[in-house]
Amino acid sequence: MTAPRTETPSQAPNAGSLAQPYAPDPDTPRIYVACLAAYNDGQLHGCWIDVEDEDRIWEAVQAMLKSSPIPLAEEWSIHDYENFQSVTINESHSFARVVEIAEFIGNCSGFGGKLLENYGGDIEDAESALERYNGEYESLADFAQELTESTTQIPKTLEYYIDYKSMARDMELSGDIFTIETGYKEIHVFWNN
Repeated sequence: MTAPRTETPSQAPNAGSLAQPYAPDPDTPRIYVACLAAYNDGQLHGCWIDVEDEDRIWEAVQAMLKSSPIPLAEEWSIHDYENFQSVTINESHSFARVVEIAEFIGNCSGFGGKLLENYGGDIEDAESALERYNGEYESLADFAQELTESTTQIPKTLEYYIDYKSMARDMELSGDIFTIETGYKEIHVFWNN
């Protein structure tokens, strides 16, 4: 008799391709789904699943449960996740919600997770904010300068006296805009209303 296969989240292959080595895409959101019957029996059995659509997740979970060391295993739980930026995925999330979050993040060029975090995970509010997205800038002063120069004719004699950094700070402090910083010189600017 062979010993049951136990897997840790970092070792488990994708259930959709159990017979082949699995090399995950470093940017694709994925979840580790564990068999609760095995977990409650002191064994780790589960699989990493790329979050692409709900049906594929269900298929992978069913394949993982079928290969469980515990006969007739039915219950599962999300135990880990990767590539969801700053969004927390927990075991109570439905697969539909996980797919929705992954799609939102994928549509936001690197700032979707932080935008969702800013709105407490509310996708509708975050999508509404996307309608007020004003672009990415190296600094908030660059945003203020571009906005000013595109809306105002500034005489050459005054252009070096304008303090764009202070203008930008005032816009942010007054609540006219909010920002999401995703890296060094990567500031995403949104109008508040």
